[in-house]
Amino acid sequence: MPPVVILAGGLATRLYPATKTLPKSLLTVAGKPFIHYQLALLREKGIRHVILCVGYLGEMIEEYVGDGSRWGLELRYSYDGNVLLGTGGAVKKALTLLPDTFFILYGDSYLDIDYNAVIEHFYDAGLPVLMTIYRNRNAFDSSNILMESGKIVKYDKESRDPALEYIDYGFIVVRKGVFSPYHANEPFDLSLVLTRMADSGQVAAFEVEQRFYEIGSTQGIRETEEYIRNRTLSS
Repeated sequence: MPPVVILAGGLATRLYPATKTLPKSLLTVAGKPFIHYQLALLREKGIRHVILCVGYLGEMIEEYVGDGSRWGLELRYSYDGNVLLGTGGAVKKALTLLPDTFFILYGDSYLDIDYNAVIEHFYDAGLPVLMTIYRNRNAFDSSNILMESGKIVKYDKESRDPALEYIDYGFIVVRKGVFSPYHANEPFDLSLVLTRMADSGQVAAFEVEQRFYEIGSTQGIRETEEYIRNRTLSS
């Protein structure tokens, strides 16, 4: 199973004032820092290697997580440095720690899906990028993806086109070469990379039927907490 890059370096301004002194990954959810559940889920799904891309208050995350051994993981860190690099720039900087193929996961997402099925679909599709998608129809956030014949043909986070029924689920598979055109140590957003790749027909789609959970808002935190508590009780 390829390693997972977790993007956990942002400012999380939507959750101020809580995230002014605490990184979003360490917000308490169901009695523990959120990243505890995120890492435990990765291990459960068969992941062994994790790269944490950190920036703002990243030292606090490293102090809590350590080397990942308590979750049965091998974990390394990639720090943005003096300038926050954005989601794309953070991945670019971490490439020296990564093999040719890897997963990308947002630091506020809890995605309880079959990771083996995702990577198998990626290899079968034979394209350099795969995005997991959910038929959202603007239910949980603004839909931003048009899929045709198993490919993402449009990815536009700013569009309000009703034809865009799907949303980025938050779990991506990429090959290293996708980031070759971008300069190291310069900020850029991962959505820029994905939009350009989709425009050139290079992004496979994997549709997920179960909704996503995230802690990017107070409502998201409540819903994620409820899901985790119910999952723990039923396991």
